[in-house]
Amino acid sequence: MRVTAVLLVVVALGIASEAAGAQPPPMTPEHRQEVLNYKLTLPRAYQLISAMEAMTKYVVGLPDFHERMARSMKMTPAERRAQLEKDPAAMAILKKNGLAAQEYLVGVPTLRMALMVAQGIPTSPTIVASPANVAFARANLAQLKPRMDAADGVPVRK
Repeated sequence: MRVTAVLLVVVALGIASEAAGAQPPPMTPEHRQEVLNYKLTLPRAYQLISAMEAMTKYVVGLPDFHERMARSMKMTPAERRAQLEKDPAAMAILKKNGLAAQEYLVGVPTLRMALMVAQGIPTSPTIVASPANVAFARANLAQLKPRMDAADGVPVRK
């Protein structure tokens, strides 16, 4: 159930993956360009993963979780940002991790898609990554993948 809930949160935040079999909302040209322009660094990746883990726990714990996810799937990126910015608990999570709402909403999918492409998933209309971010993800895959998997609730293999 936890993995299913996490996947729903991922979809709702516009960071779904074709590899997971999800049907993500269409990526606007503006959002696509923001993802391509976002420059990943190791400190920023750790901030994003930490915020993602806390945000997932928070959202999954909300009593109206399912309704929220259904509404979120129909929102534009600007509407998702506005929803995030008016949620004091969500903004506290972002502030604790040194992120603004827009940084989070662009950074998490940027990191996720760069890791996916670095692992061999081809780019597509819903999976985009800049060459620099793919190179970053490949160079740091051993460090980032286990952290991302843990944040997603994927059991760690030994």
